[in-house]
Amino acid sequence: MTFTIEPIKCSQPGVDFGVSINDLDLENLSDEDFKELEKAVYTHQVVVIHGQGHVTPETQYKITKAFDPEVDTYGHGAQHRAQQSVIARDLSPLPNVPQVQLLGHGLVQDHWGIKERKLTHPNHRVFHHTPLSLEEEAQDKTRFYRWHMDAALYKLNPPKVTTLFGIQNPEPRRQTLQYDDGSGQTADVQLGTTAFISGQHAFEILPPDMKELAFRTKVKYAAHPYLWISNARARSNGLGMVSEGKELTKEELPEIEESAIKIYPMLWKNPVTHKIHLQVHPAAVEDLIIDGKPMGDLEKVRELLYKFQRPAINPENVLFVEWKDGDFVIFHNRGVLHSVVGCLKDTDKRVFHQCNLSASSEPIPVTEEDFAPYHTDAAVAATAVSS
Repeated sequence: MTFTIEPIKCSQPGVDFGVSINDLDLENLSDEDFKELEKAVYTHQVVVIHGQGHVTPETQYKITKAFDPEVDTYGHGAQHRAQQSVIARDLSPLPNVPQVQLLGHGLVQDHWGIKERKLTHPNHRVFHHTPLSLEEEAQDKTRFYRWHMDAALYKLNPPKVTTLFGIQNPEPRRQTLQYDDGSGQTADVQLGTTAFISGQHAFEILPPDMKELAFRTKVKYAAHPYLWISNARARSNGLGMVSEGKELTKEELPEIEESAIKIYPMLWKNPVTHKIHLQVHPAAVEDLIIDGKPMGDLEKVRELLYKFQRPAINPENVLFVEWKDGDFVIFHNRGVLHSVVGCLKDTDKRVFHQCNLSASSEPIPVTEEDFAPYHTDAAVAATAVSS
């Protein structure tokens, strides 16, 4: 290996993932270096490669595709272009490399085939049920926007990795991130940080009974999920939706292909470390299936899912990536959740490229053998009696 991996300096005691690299040129990546980089991504979940301001969209696409050479479709397919979709406003495909998306904030001109585009940083004001006031934003207070993994969750399998290229960042200043969920929790963050939580850690901090329940649970995602929630609003900490009955009905959605609806285990296995990850997109879930039986009550589904996931977003468990111009981040999209953060002003400028590709295979399920070390004595005894 010709490059050096260093842990990201982080004061949060629950963050045991994330590394940085300072001595690698992605425009001149050897096959050997890619193999080591791929291993690092699956092992450390988030890899920040500094000093890559010269990387082209073609190279970003090539590197992303190398993690899954059989695929070529952007991770959301065409869903992100649907006018009502909650992600439509955030992304613009580059004309010559449409798998690479332009995102950010401010006016961009003559940019890789895009003559002119007014970009808008995702703001919780258009997505949260109870947003911050303008006065609070003026005091540099902010929120998590939406905890998620990058995935269509309908027709297409979740991408294995996402690459994020920070071309230009706003002038650095600090903001106070507020949870506003009754916990009183806050965090001091860089303007425009990207927040990550580890699905492995999210699983490991669950009590034994919740681990057991997670192992027995499958997650059913809604058809056309980002249209389905287009009228709904999120919790103030960005972790899932408020239940008000505002989801679109099946009659209001485009035609639904039943075979395209995605049902995945709640627990996924890391392909390199073989560790167990709690991996669920909280906003897009329609139902939970426990021991083969659907819950069938969206409000109760969301309450239970929130109980599973809320401990993982405590401040001590969140990695806040502090961007510098030219940073290139590769993250294990099937092993972490992430969120946009930050309230940007009209005078702030941000230019990013994002790429992920729908995967050629489904996530790896956790087997009985994988889970055996986590079975409680009571559960093992019950299984023995029943058999």
